[in-house]
Amino acid sequence: MTTANHFELLGRDGAARTGRLTTPHGVVRTPAFMPVGTAGAMKGMHWREVREAGTDIVLGNTYHLMLRPGAERIAALGGLQKFTGWNGPMLTDSGGFQVMSLSELRKVSENAVTFRSHIDGARVELSPERSIEVQRLLGADIAMQMDECVRLPAERSDIERAMQLSLRWAERSKRAFESAAPGAMLFGIVQGGDVPELRHTSARELVGIGFHGYAIGGLAVGEPQSVMLAMIEATAPQLPEGRPRYLMGVGTPGDILEAVARGIDMFDCVMPTRNGRHGMAFTRFGQINLRNARHGDDPRPLDEASTWPSTRNCSRAYLHHLVRSGETLGAMLLSEINIAYYQQLMHDIRNAVSNGTFEDFRASTRAGWAHGDIAPR
Repeated sequence: MTTANHFELLGRDGAARTGRLTTPHGVVRTPAFMPVGTAGAMKGMHWREVREAGTDIVLGNTYHLMLRPGAERIAALGGLQKFTGWNGPMLTDSGGFQVMSLSELRKVSENAVTFRSHIDGARVELSPERSIEVQRLLGADIAMQMDECVRLPAERSDIERAMQLSLRWAERSKRAFESAAPGAMLFGIVQGGDVPELRHTSARELVGIGFHGYAIGGLAVGEPQSVMLAMIEATAPQLPEGRPRYLMGVGTPGDILEAVARGIDMFDCVMPTRNGRHGMAFTRFGQINLRNARHGDDPRPLDEASTWPSTRNCSRAYLHHLVRSGETLGAMLLSEINIAYYQQLMHDIRNAVSNGTFEDFRASTRAGWAHGDIAPR
């Protein structure tokens, strides 16, 4: 494999791994969770809070940024990091998933996807070459190949057609990426739906093409967790040991813990901030709904043992009041609380893998979630 490697595998505990991924804008400790800044912003949070919570890398969305404010404009303003003020590593997705999920009028051809912008209805064509061009203009540390994602359940014929098209687009994406800036990376995306044989074929062909890292796509699109985990088990062993493995769009803390146990290194999901905006907090006791009336007279914090100030200091009664009153501060506080919990989980996972205690940590963490929140006195 001639593609340069920027990933160092530091340790293993069973299939769980810990490592270091070096990018032009800094080092990413793995396993890593990437908060999603869809339009170049983290909803409800300042970048300072995102960094202080322990975040190494964030995700920007090619589809949204190419439509507004535009990739060429961002490039003229110095790239995503300078434009947004986030001075760390950034991964951008290819835009393919958003085209499929947000654009009602779209046409997929061998050459490209043509769709109508959800903003103004303008006709837009997104090819593998244009997707890579947009990501290079944005200045992404890690770009993703263009792919077609099929929602599950689906007919095997549809899954195989999309997988084969994604492989051809992978080759075109790599050719388009050849003149990228030094240190920038391109990840291939394994497709194949819920069919293990198709996952094997996709992984094998992508490894033959050669990428800096490999993502598992087409999951967390409606299938049960058992199917998702089975597809990880079918795919991860087919990928190079010394390259990072990224499970796209996942997920809950439970999903992440189980995926790490199966050899995954990187994750992203909108869930911490989205659920925070709807009054939900992630904690070591599981997810807590601050809309519930039982919190209205509870002076305790969400978790007095947490290292994050808002989790440790804000009373449940106050958070309940903010959420029920529709105050913006409630969504902001719960978003930062959730991002901090996710990053603490990743920190603890990395330590457990390094210390050879991952299975004990996995069991105790699951037991804490299963026990549930502590009832008011």
